[in-house]
Amino acid sequence: MKRFFTEHGKTLWLLLLFVCMFILGRGIGAITYGLRVQHENKTQETTGTVLENTETLLFAENWGLGFGTEGTRPTGTASAEELKEYNAYYVGDAEEKKIYLTFDCGYENGNSSAILDALKKHDAPATFFVVGHFLESAPEMVKRMVEDGHTVGNHTYHHYDMSKISDPAVFRKEMDDVRTLFQETTGTEMAMYYRPPQGKYSETNLQMAKDQGYATFFWSLAYVDWNVDAQPSHEEAFSKLTGRIHPGAVVLLHNTSKTNGEILDELLTKWEEMGYTFGKLEELVQ
Repeated sequence: MKRFFTEHGKTLWLLLLFVCMFILGRGIGAITYGLRVQHENKTQETTGTVLENTETLLFAENWGLGFGTEGTRPTGTASAEELKEYNAYYVGDAEEKKIYLTFDCGYENGNSSAILDALKKHDAPATFFVVGHFLESAPEMVKRMVEDGHTVGNHTYHHYDMSKISDPAVFRKEMDDVRTLFQETTGTEMAMYYRPPQGKYSETNLQMAKDQGYATFFWSLAYVDWNVDAQPSHEEAFSKLTGRIHPGAVVLLHNTSKTNGEILDELLTKWEEMGYTFGKLEELVQ
């Protein structure tokens, strides 16, 4: 009898142990499954958000470029075809070895004369995008730009981050104040060309510029020339500007760059030796 109960007790304990392990296994499996489902849901949410916001991201960006092989035009944050819907451009004909020179002018620090001298020597047209401060502080330089046959475009009055401006009236005032001061300074009408400060833009911005009659111009070649306290060497500048030049390039340079003032004559010569000529932005709009 005692042996019976001993063997029966062992069987009962084994049965209880099996039941406990079964329940524990089910519990662990449920937890693991729950975590996996939660992860999959989060992944789907993230993927969905990215896909749904692709258009928003495309038109709420800093303008940026991705470079491929040397001599080929880079990709932009938005394609040339997408930008064209807003009368916006960043590059010209990929089959024509033509360069479009543009300069952003925030203030005058003594380098613009050398830049204009080099352009005149090479009979190279350029577009200067100016802000209100430049017009106020360097009116004679602006007059010379016009007298030398260059185009002057709108870089906004205060150089704000225009992507944050959604009120058309505020946007228009930033643009109109520059146009008015330019007309008062030179006696001529400013070209309806716009460059967003710092390349920051939104779909709303591009549409407002288009509605107000502007063509917006980004760029397909630039380098870090804007920091007056850390100017690139001549070698660095030549490496970037000749290595990445491509047919239809819209080149962005800054008038405040000492390096640009010093190398522009030689740079234009190098580009000419590579078979390039210089065009006007109006060719991209036509």
